[in-house]
Amino acid sequence: MSTVHESYLVGLIGDGITQSLTPPMHEAEGAAQGLPYIYRPVDLTVIGRPGDDVGELLRAGRDLGFNAFNITHPCKQTVLQHLDQVSERAQALQAVNTVLIRDGKFMGHNTDQTGFSAALAAELPEVPKGRVVQLGTGGAGSAVAYALLDSAVEHLSLFDLDQDRAQERAAALSRYFPDAVIEAVGQEDLASHVAQANGVVNCTPIGMHHHPGAPIDLSLVTAQHWVADVIYLPVDTPLIRHARSLGCPVLDGGAMAVGQAVDAFRLITGQEADRQRMRHHFLSLLAAQQGGH
Repeated sequence: MSTVHESYLVGLIGDGITQSLTPPMHEAEGAAQGLPYIYRPVDLTVIGRPGDDVGELLRAGRDLGFNAFNITHPCKQTVLQHLDQVSERAQALQAVNTVLIRDGKFMGHNTDQTGFSAALAAELPEVPKGRVVQLGTGGAGSAVAYALLDSAVEHLSLFDLDQDRAQERAAALSRYFPDAVIEAVGQEDLASHVAQANGVVNCTPIGMHHHPGAPIDLSLVTAQHWVADVIYLPVDTPLIRHARSLGCPVLDGGAMAVGQAVDAFRLITGQEADRQRMRHHFLSLLAAQQGGH
């Protein structure tokens, strides 16, 4: 027998996420739908816990009555070993960003991939997708690489400081997209791959408030490129600012943030979120936060 949920208690586990806009975005959508919805950041930096404690934190949350957790950097891959069930998509990506707690069991999902796919289709529908260079192949990078290939990118070059991780990701993705060329590239070949690329996508944390800077030598990015970034704190990363100054088509991290939140809200509550309302609320939160900096 199904019962109406009296309330929702949700958390976000990650590093340096106290300022994340995901909690207020979810709470506002819950309020708009008349759902009592509390969403709390669990910032590993603030509580002095390593990412490897994600399983322990999940179990504590379950015991305290949480309904779900969103999972972000650096726990999207390490969380897999603590789950009872993993969706097919998340299994393919080897990354989870949403964990539902049902009857004491943990169920992993990934809404980063669908969030990025929706953002790319909405914001950059006409960009050429022959060759794309992606920087970073961690949790978000797994999802974005899948989304890029799913959106008909023909040649995807994956760069990561951990070259073994990039090679593992390329091999895993090749099984799902046998017609695409997917390769891991080293530091010495990065410049030549960027020179030949249509698009450059950042999936590293470099550019966040906590990790300032650019993930690549910005002189490599020219007016011929389109540029996407998954970071939204700040939404105008050095990479995005540079690309805009050149007149490149850009996709900032805000579009993906809203897309993954819409999908996570549906998974957690069973209710369809209003995408436009969430996007509007996200932008107003961002403006208020930037005004306060």
